[in-house]
Amino acid sequence: MSKDEKKTIDIKKLLKSVLHFDSSDLHLVPGSEPQIRIDKELKPLNLPVLDADEIEEMAYALIEDKQKKLFEEDNELDFSFELDNIGRFRANYYRTISGIGCAFRMIPIDIPTLEEYNNNPIFKELVKKEKGLILVTGPTGSGKSTTLASMLHEINITERRHIITIEDPVEFVHTNIKSLFSQRDVSEGDTASFATALKYALRQDPDVILIGEMRDKETISAALTAAETGHLVFGTLHTNSAPGTINRIIDVFDAGEQPQIRAQLSSSLVSVIAQSLIPRIGGGKVATQEVLISNPAVNNLIREDKVHQIYSQMQLNQNETHMTTQTDELVGLLQKKIITKEHALKNSNRPEELIKIIVNL
Repeated sequence: MSKDEKKTIDIKKLLKSVLHFDSSDLHLVPGSEPQIRIDKELKPLNLPVLDADEIEEMAYALIEDKQKKLFEEDNELDFSFELDNIGRFRANYYRTISGIGCAFRMIPIDIPTLEEYNNNPIFKELVKKEKGLILVTGPTGSGKSTTLASMLHEINITERRHIITIEDPVEFVHTNIKSLFSQRDVSEGDTASFATALKYALRQDPDVILIGEMRDKETISAALTAAETGHLVFGTLHTNSAPGTINRIIDVFDAGEQPQIRAQLSSSLVSVIAQSLIPRIGGGKVATQEVLISNPAVNNLIREDKVHQIYSQMQLNQNETHMTTQTDELVGLLQKKIITKEHALKNSNRPEELIKIIVNL
């Protein structure tokens, strides 16, 4: 195939075709045909190998001059966009030794309800809280954004609240139903940073604040203050377990600051939901959600710097506390023959514990 024929590939048509495969991501890298991610695995499309010029032409077709300038200055660009009759996407452009690389994440336009996303029923109770901190954590691609969108959607259809979201970039776009949404995009220049937006958010009469990513000490500190002062705050971190999330927050701060942070966290934490997506037998993915819910025992362990004992608390009286561990979730999925032992062990945070339980399954 000639170079001119290759250039007829239209990025919008390519994105539209990718949706038909029910994939999560599209990757364009010089020297490779376009590849998509289905159930955690990359699969090449039956299309020509792309060179740097072709990818640059496709990439620049989706952005404005201001964004091109930012990319050429920083060699990195995060943004989101919507294509009519196709869908909504989050994109990242980056520079490689061979030219521009592009990663596109598919975002559903229709926000799923908590039931449609098969979330833990306790989430409906968590989002009714008037104040406190709810964290949804997990690796990239684990569905954190979708879970958070579903939780905000539940508030939107049941309560009249002012919800401010601070994201980089904005992914799910919410339509006002009962609640009022103010969505701010850091990458689009709506605000200088997460920390700046949080500082001024408290003057904007919010009831609920979503922080797309708690990246640094300043943002985490502002989030804790907002949660303490009568706001329901949602945030994300790239951590794999509920106790690990608490340690990550505390460890961001200097040793002298940590007692104060432990005190703030023990009084403001509502829940940590540590999520992962695992390939389902027969195709598709299923979410596991380790759920930590604050109670006096958990709060005391955080305050006294005994976070390592929280896991044991999560295993006690689960019918009453509504807590669950990732191991519990994995065992349940194995018993129902939804996932394989191989995938369970590969994704487990505590494989030694899991092996002892599933040896006879």
